[in-house]
Order: sequence, then C-alpha cells, then structure tokens
Amino acid sequence: MTLRNFFKYWFPVILCAGFIYWMSTGLFASHNTYFVIEPILRFFFPSISHRRVVMIHNLIRKAAHISEYFAIGLLLFRAFRSGSMERRYLRWALSSVVVIVILALSDEYHQSGVPTRTASFVDVGIDTIGGFLAQCAAILSHYLRKK
Repeated sequence: MTLRNFFKYWFPVILCAGFIYWMSTGLFASHNTYFVIEPILRFFFPSISHRRVVMIHNLIRKAAHISEYFAIGLLLFRAFRSGSMERRYLRWALSSVVVIVILALSDEYHQSGVPTRTASFVDVGIDTIGGFLAQCAAILSHYLRKK
C-alpha cells in the first residue's frame, strides 16, 4: 500500500476513531450533555416533564453511539475495499465488523477509567449495531450500483 493510499483510505478511519475516543472522555459524560440538551428541549417544549427530558436525553445519547459507529463502519468498509474492483463485499463487511467490535470494546474499556463515565456491554451492542447497519448500507449501495 502506498502512502497516498494509506492517507486516502485509512487516515479517515484513524481520525474517526480518534473522534470516538474523544467523545468517550469526561467532557461528554451524561451530566454534561444533559445540561446542553435540557435547555433546548425546554425551549421548544416548555411544559415537558423531567422524566421525558431524561428519556429523550438517553435516546439522543444512544443515537449518537449508532451514528458514530455507522460512520466508522462506512469508512472501514471503504478502507478494506481500498478502491478494489473485486466483489468481496462479505469479506470487507466482516473485517469491518470485527474492527468495530474491537473499537467498541476498547472504547468502553477507556470509559471504565474515566471517573464520570460508565462502561457498558449494552453500549458495545449498540455500537456494533451501528457498524453492522453501515455494512448493510455499503453492501446494498454496491449491489444497487452494479445493477
């Protein structure tokens, strides 16, 4: 692999992984994001209950997990493909999912060492779902493009 290809295909994966790692710091702990989301919800829905704010906050945080890992899943598929014209979609997708699971586990391990964060195997599952959905989208996109 040339240096040009590395920067074209793998550097975006590294940047996205770094972004995910940064998002798992104390800066993005639940109590910090709550104080951003809660005023926005109260602005649009002044009579919203505290219980609903907490529920929507949790949904937004879980959607962020899916979105982050969907993005890195697409980047991984692209990196494993590396511009190849071969049809090895399943191989690229499975390789991507393996890396996604490793990233999700290491992200939760990192969070276990951050005092304001908690590690959760549920989050590993949610992250993996996001990455898996990206693989489905990538394969579907390639399949439809070939037709």
